[in-house]
Amino acid sequence: MNRLLESWTGLTLAHPWAFGLALLVILAAFLGARRPAIRFAPAGFLRLDADGRRARLPRSLRQRTAWLPRTLTALGLLSLVVAFARPQERVPLPLEREGLDILLCIDASSSMAADDLRPGETRLAITKAAAAEFIAAREDDRIGLVTFARYPDLVCPPTIDHRSLAAMLAAVAQVEADGDEDATGLGMAIARCAVALRDSQARSKLVILLTDGEENVARSDLPDEITPLEAARLCEELGVRVYTIAAGIGRQAVGGEWIELDTGPVRRVAERTGGAFFEARDAEAVRRVYAAIDELERSGYQEPRFRREDRFLVWLLVGLGLWLVGRLAAATVWEGLP
Repeated sequence: MNRLLESWTGLTLAHPWAFGLALLVILAAFLGARRPAIRFAPAGFLRLDADGRRARLPRSLRQRTAWLPRTLTALGLLSLVVAFARPQERVPLPLEREGLDILLCIDASSSMAADDLRPGETRLAITKAAAAEFIAAREDDRIGLVTFARYPDLVCPPTIDHRSLAAMLAAVAQVEADGDEDATGLGMAIARCAVALRDSQARSKLVILLTDGEENVARSDLPDEITPLEAARLCEELGVRVYTIAAGIGRQAVGGEWIELDTGPVRRVAERTGGAFFEARDAEAVRRVYAAIDELERSGYQEPRFRREDRFLVWLLVGLGLWLVGRLAAATVWEGLP
């Protein structure tokens, strides 16, 4: 019954069995209409026509509409029955996205000052511009920022406040060349991101690591440092997927020549965690890589949800109004003898 009613009216009934009361209302109205009136001796009230047959007396407007109070009362009771059946409408709720938690992990070592991606612009400037576009396109996701050289720094934990995040991203600068911080600790940076996302309840947890160098902090003579492979195992345990980007044409040797990077470690990190590895040798490639990751990792929608809203109030008010008018009419203008 509800399925057919909803297809016709868009409404369902919480208590469809209440319509059984409508039969009682109809039966009571029918019996009330057939209630016999008091009989009077007809001699003084009836007229005979020329043929000696009883003529029908003229009827007043009040007599002709004597059915109206009973009808209004019956309609009011039927409306109350509909209200008691509790009609409801299924109202769809707005779809909500299931956002992701993302950490942008950006190399801030002094080598990011090179301008091989686009003459006149540093690697870091190009990276920040592409990352800012990525952030602007992910309004439903919580995004954070980690920068690193020798040590990682959680600049901003995952947040939906993308305006503040963009301001922090714009303020990122390279570390001082040849200073204590000027190194590339990939393993430490990836591990720091994994720990920052450890307690996330998001559907997916991502790290997007961009670097222009090779791991040179974790060495065989420093067993306490975290290697990229060890960081990848941690990400795997915590359900964190890592996308890695190798930016630039390589590292510049002392003599000025460019040497190809060993991208094997960051490639294996991506493969082990279920992410992907990208190379970006010019400014447009950096932008394309961020756009490709944006397409790969889209926020999903929750299942369609609905809220049932009661629609009985109008029936209740109409029913009470009709019943009240009918009773008042029967007790005043259309009042009759018992």
